[in-house]
Amino acid sequence: MSATVACQNSNCPNGNPPSRMECPTCNKLGIRGSFFCEQECFKANWKSHKFIHDLARAPPTADAPAKDGTYNPYFNYDYTGSMRPVYPLSPMRTVPDHIPRPDYAEDGVPKSEIKQRGQPPRILSIEEQDKLRTVCRLTREVLDIAASHVHPGVTTDAIDAIVHEAIIARNAYPSPLNYRNFPKSVCTSVNEVVCHGIPDQRKLKEGDIINIDVTLYYDGFHGDLNETYPVGKVDTESAKLIKVTRECLDEAIKICKPGALFRDIGKIIEPIARANGCSSVRSYTGHGINDLFHPAPDIPHYSKNKAVGTMRTGMAFTIEPMINLGPNWDVAHWNDSWTATTIDGKRSAQFEDTLLITETGVEVLTARTVKRDDL
Repeated sequence: MSATVACQNSNCPNGNPPSRMECPTCNKLGIRGSFFCEQECFKANWKSHKFIHDLARAPPTADAPAKDGTYNPYFNYDYTGSMRPVYPLSPMRTVPDHIPRPDYAEDGVPKSEIKQRGQPPRILSIEEQDKLRTVCRLTREVLDIAASHVHPGVTTDAIDAIVHEAIIARNAYPSPLNYRNFPKSVCTSVNEVVCHGIPDQRKLKEGDIINIDVTLYYDGFHGDLNETYPVGKVDTESAKLIKVTRECLDEAIKICKPGALFRDIGKIIEPIARANGCSSVRSYTGHGINDLFHPAPDIPHYSKNKAVGTMRTGMAFTIEPMINLGPNWDVAHWNDSWTATTIDGKRSAQFEDTLLITETGVEVLTARTVKRDDL
C-alpha cells in the first residue's frame, strides 16, 4: 500500500485512477505494480489477473530458469518425495589422454561386459588379485576425500568435481563416466534416492543423508565402494537407517568364504532390515568385479532369492545393500534413465564393499582405514 500507480484493471469503470490497493498474492510472490482502485475493481479483474500468479508459481524450466539459472527438466514428473533435479548439469568432465580407460569410455557401450554375459564368475590369478587390491585401495582413498567435503551448502556437482580430480590425480579413470552414457564421475544419492543419483546443482542441506558411490578403473581393474553419510545433524530415524544399513553389510560379509552360497547373503540382510522396520531393495544387486565393471555373479540382498553359484577362492564381488525406511522395497525412476527413488518418498541408505574370497575366508579390499564417529 505504499506505491501509487494506475489501477491495473483494463476495464476500470473509474478511468484507471492512481491506486494504492495492492494484490496480496502478488506481494507475496514478489510481483510489483499490481494495484487496484477499489475491491470491486480487483474482483472484476480476478480471472485474468490470477494468470500472473500461475506464471510466477510455475517451476523453472530450461526456457524460463530461476534467477540463479537453475531449473527442473522434469517438472511434470510425479515425484515420490521432496528431492528434485537441479539443472543445468555441468559439462561431462574430461580425462587426460595418457590415462588408460575401459572400452565404454568413448561410446558408452561396455562391449566386453556384454560379450561375457552369462559366463560364470572369474577366478582371479595372484597377479590379478594384487591389481584388484591396488585399485580398491585407491578407491577408498578417493571416497574418504569426498566424504570430508560433505557439509551443508556443498552441491553434489562439486562433490563430483572433487572425486573426478582425485581419481585422475591417481592416473585412474572414473568408472561411472559414460558407462551406459552416465554423465558424471560418481553417483550421489540423497535422501529418498536409492541409487544412481546424478550430481547436479542442488546444495546439500542440514539433515540430509547422502550416499557417495565411487568406482575407479586402474591398471585394467575396477574397484567399487560406497557409503552413506549424514549432512550435519540428522534426525533419529535417519541415523538409525544409516546404522542398520551398515550392519546389514557387515553381517553379510561375515558369512563369505569358500563354499558359501551367493543366495545366502540375502538371508542375512533382509531379516536385519525387517527387524528394524526397514526393507531391502530388490531391484538392484551386488555384482562381480574385476577387469569388468558388472560381471557375474549377481548378489541379491533379500531372502528367498534364486541366485546361482558358490563362492570360490579368487572370486571378487561386491555386496551393496540398499535399505529403505518402512516396508516398501520397490523403487521409482526419474525420467533421466538413472535416478532410482523409494516409491513412498521415505529415505534410503546404502553401503558397499569390494570383497575377495581367500583360501581361509574373505578379504575386504575397500575396508575403512580411518574410523568415523558418525557411521
